[in-house]
Amino acid sequence: MNDHLMNTYSRLPVAFVRGEGAWLEDAGGRRYLDALSGIAVCSLGHAHPAVREALCRQAGELVHTSNLYRIPQQEALGTRLCAAAGMDRVFFANSGAEANEAAIKLARLYGHNQGIEEPAIVVMEGSFHGRTLATLTATGNRRVQAGFEPLLRGFVRAPYDDLEAIRTIAANNRSVVAVLVEPVQGEGGVRVPDPGHLAGLREICDEQGWLLMLDEIQTGMGRTGRLFAFQHHAELQPDVLTLAKALGNGVPIGACLARGLAAEVLMPGSHGSTFGGNPLACAAGLAVLDTLQAEDLPARAAELGARMQQAFRERLAGVDGVRDIRGLGLMLGIELDRPCGELVGHALEAGLLINVTAERVVRLLPPLILTDEEADLVVDRVGTLIRDFLAEEQEA
Repeated sequence: MNDHLMNTYSRLPVAFVRGEGAWLEDAGGRRYLDALSGIAVCSLGHAHPAVREALCRQAGELVHTSNLYRIPQQEALGTRLCAAAGMDRVFFANSGAEANEAAIKLARLYGHNQGIEEPAIVVMEGSFHGRTLATLTATGNRRVQAGFEPLLRGFVRAPYDDLEAIRTIAANNRSVVAVLVEPVQGEGGVRVPDPGHLAGLREICDEQGWLLMLDEIQTGMGRTGRLFAFQHHAELQPDVLTLAKALGNGVPIGACLARGLAAEVLMPGSHGSTFGGNPLACAAGLAVLDTLQAEDLPARAAELGARMQQAFRERLAGVDGVRDIRGLGLMLGIELDRPCGELVGHALEAGLLINVTAERVVRLLPPLILTDEEADLVVDRVGTLIRDFLAEEQEA
């Protein structure tokens, strides 16, 4: 442990020195199968040739100039993302939290432009949108907010996947201007809403003149089996879309996309970023997008995710303590009936990287380039860990 680092993480006792594909290696030469992808970031795996070559080439030419000038790589990536998502304009930032900050500012300015004195945004219980003050306030987890009061005004909370609650808010609150929601809640426990939920939100937003803002920081860039999770729903289109994580495969980059009226809200002086969308980050983003589309990796995620869910159901069938196995694409959750955070350490000892979220949900976010054999290995190791953990708990 380095005493000079702020104590913001309870880090596991391992340091990785190199990676290739779905595998990481520590200083002692031990290999670990990465079923977390740096928390849904390295969807192309580690040291992917296309990303490596793009970064080396760009670093040898130009890394940064600032947004005071045109940036051809930023313009190219913006054009490609807007075309892929059906959006009109994009603002580039450096992280998911910053992308969501841009969306929150955009929604507030949109409301003020309509004469609403204190615009409000509907957010969901169990959500996670970041750790800056605005995104922390928008997050539906009281535990991560504690100690940072006073939180910001202007957010209205609703249960996730509950259209009736949203309709009640619409009937009683004339200050709402937008809904901010994750198509699948990640930190909230890999919660997949009912099939008609997003379409229902779109309908309510259209009726009320609200913006539908989708936080696809974890679900975007192929993770769920489509390039963007909203594309699972025919003809559904958000007004604002936020991306980060897998967009740079480890290089910090975030994006806030908008269409229609929402795309015209932010003007010179209303928002900005020193580093956002610099040539290096956008070169990485272009390489990621090229690879996802050329190799049809979203379709691979859909196929492999369905296969892994079925394999987990067979492996854990009849096991007392397993409540649910769910997910979309390669965003998988296994919910137990008790806290299971210690499984992360057990997995590390077994040469596997996993995560536990919402205290009881084993979350798996493997890279989209995972082979069938590696997927089977993840199922086998996780299945064994869960079976052993639950058996030991029952004996105790």
